Amino acid sequence: MEGREDVKSMLPFLPLVLRSSTLSWPSAAAEEALEALSRGPEHSHVDSGEVMGVAVADIKHSLGLSSEPLAPFAVEGYALFFDELLPRNDSDKWYKEVLPFLARLLLQLPSLLETHWRKADSFFDVKRCRAMTGLRLLEQQEPGVVVLSQELIAALVACSFFSLFPTHKRGSKHLPMINFDDLFASLYKSYSEKQEHKVKCIVHYFERICSSMPKRFVFFERKVLPLEGGSSTMSYPTSDFWSKSVIPLCRVEVLSSGLIEDHFAESLKVDFANKYLGGGALNRGCVQEEILFMIYPELISGMLFLPAMAENEAVKMVGAERFSSYTGYASSFQFSGDYVDKTDVDCFGRRRTRFIAIDALCSPGKRQYELQLVLREINKAFCGFWDEPKHTKYDTLSKDNNCPSALAEDCIRDFNDNSKAPEVALDLERELKDKDVPHSEAATLSLSLDQEESIGIVTGNWGCGAFGGDPQLKSMIQWLAASQALRPSLTYYTFGSEALQNLAKVSEWILMHKWTVGDLWNMLEEYTSQRFKEETMLGFFLWLLPSGDDDAMTLDSMDTT
Repeated sequence: MEGREDVKSMLPFLPLVLRSSTLSWPSAAAEEALEALSRGPEHSHVDSGEVMGVAVADIKHSLGLSSEPLAPFAVEGYALFFDELLPRNDSDKWYKEVLPFLARLLLQLPSLLETHWRKADSFFDVKRCRAMTGLRLLEQQEPGVVVLSQELIAALVACSFFSLFPTHKRGSKHLPMINFDDLFASLYKSYSEKQEHKVKCIVHYFERICSSMPKRFVFFERKVLPLEGGSSTMSYPTSDFWSKSVIPLCRVEVLSSGLIEDHFAESLKVDFANKYLGGGALNRGCVQEEILFMIYPELISGMLFLPAMAENEAVKMVGAERFSSYTGYASSFQFSGDYVDKTDVDCFGRRRTRFIAIDALCSPGKRQYELQLVLREINKAFCGFWDEPKHTKYDTLSKDNNCPSALAEDCIRDFNDNSKAPEVALDLERELKDKDVPHSEAATLSLSLDQEESIGIVTGNWGCGAFGGDPQLKSMIQWLAASQALRPSLTYYTFGSEALQNLAKVSEWILMHKWTVGDLWNMLEEYTSQRFKEETMLGFFLWLLPSGDDDAMTLDSMDTT
C-alpha cells in the first residue's frame, strides 16, 4: 500500500497504523480487548453498561494514538443507557450478540480497508473509465467521490460508537467530530428523551446489521462550483448571470404535510445541513439533518473524511439505507421501530436514495436581504442541484441551435425525457473524448449523467426555523436554483408554515405568465433591495401578489421586464 495518497491522507484520522505496508491495530492490548469482547460476556466480563463504558475507555487509551480521553461523563452515559434505559431483554441481546459482533467487525477493519483501497480505483472499469473512489480526505475546493461498501461503513460507525477515532488533528482540517462519546456524555449530563431515542436508532442499526450485513454501496461526493472559470462548464454565478438567464422555471408541487425523507418518487432530497456535515447529530442536535443521520446511520461515515463545506460547495450522498422509523421533531423526537427500506437499487449497487447537503446562512437577520448574501444562498443551492453533464449537453445543443431563448424549453424537455437518456449519455461520451477530458473526471461526469436524468428536487424550509431565514425568500431561491440546474420539478414541503400558505398560488401565477429564471430573479433582486433598505416590510408574496379581488388585474398590468 506504499505510495497510496488516499491511504496517507486518512491515516492520521484512523485508529490504525501502517506496518510493513499492512494496516493493523497499534497495540496488542487493544486487539486483545477486542478479541475478548468478540467472544462474548463470559470471556470479556462485559455484561453491563458501566463495565462496557470502562472497557471502551481502556481500549481507547491502549491505542496510544492520542492523549485525549473519553469526554467527561461518557462512561456514565454508556451505563445510563444500557443499564437503565434499554429494556432488559434488549440489553441481554446486546451483550451476548451485538457487542461481540461489533468487536469482530472492528477486528476486521484493517483488512476491510486494505481490500477497499486495493479495489477502489477500478470501481468504474465497467464504464470503461477509471476514477479515484478510495477513502480519502475530500478536501475543500477539490471535487471528488468516495465509494464505500455498507460493510466497511458498518465497521467505521462501530469505530465511532467505541469512540476510537483520533481527534487531535481533526480541527486543523475542519473536520466534524465523529466519536460517540459526546453523545453519551450529553445523555448523562442533561438527560432528554430525544437523546435517548437518538441512541436507540443507532443501537437498532447495529442490531439489524448483526442479523444481516447489507452488501451494497454508498457514494459521497464533494461538489464544487468553481470560483473562476476553468475546465468546468460553470463558474460561480454573478447577479448578471442570474438576471440574464432565459431558462424557463420548472414546475412546482407544494405539499403542506408529510416529510422529505418519505417522498415516494425518486428525487434529490435536500439535507438542511450544517457546514460541518451531520451538524449536532453526535451531540445534542435533533432537527432535520440530525434526524436524517439517525435514521440513515450510514451517513455518519461521511463525517470522517468530509471537511466543512465552503460557500461554493455541497455534499451529495447516494445509496444510504434507512433502518429506523420515528415520530416527532426536535425535543419530541422518538424512535418508533424498524424500517425496511425497499428503495430500488441502481446499476452501481446503490439504493436510489439521494441527499444533497447544503448549509444555509445562520441567523442572518436583515442581512439576508443584502445582494451578496442572496447570491450566496442561491449559488449554494445551485451548487447542490447542478448536474454538470446535463449542462454540458444543454450548452452544446443551445450553441448548435444558435437560439437558446427560443429553444430552451425543447432542450430541457429532452433532458427530462428518460427515453432519451442513452442517447444523451452517448453524445456526452463522444464530447468528453473529443475534448480530452481526463478519465477520472469523465468517470465522475458519466456517473452523474447516468443517474440524474429526470430527477427532481424535494425540499422545504431550508435555512428557516432555528437558522432564522425568511421562508418566502428561501422558497424562491430554491426554485430559481432548481430551474437553472435544469431540474424538471421542485417539490416543496411547507410543514404547515403559515408564511408559505400562498406558495402554490404565487408559483402557479408565475408559471402561468411563463417567467424565466431571469424574470423571477430580477423581481427578487428588486424586492430584497427594498427590504434591505426598509423601503418595504411586506413578505415577498404579498409584495408581488397583492391580496384582494383585483389580484389578476393588478398582476396582469405589472411590468415584469
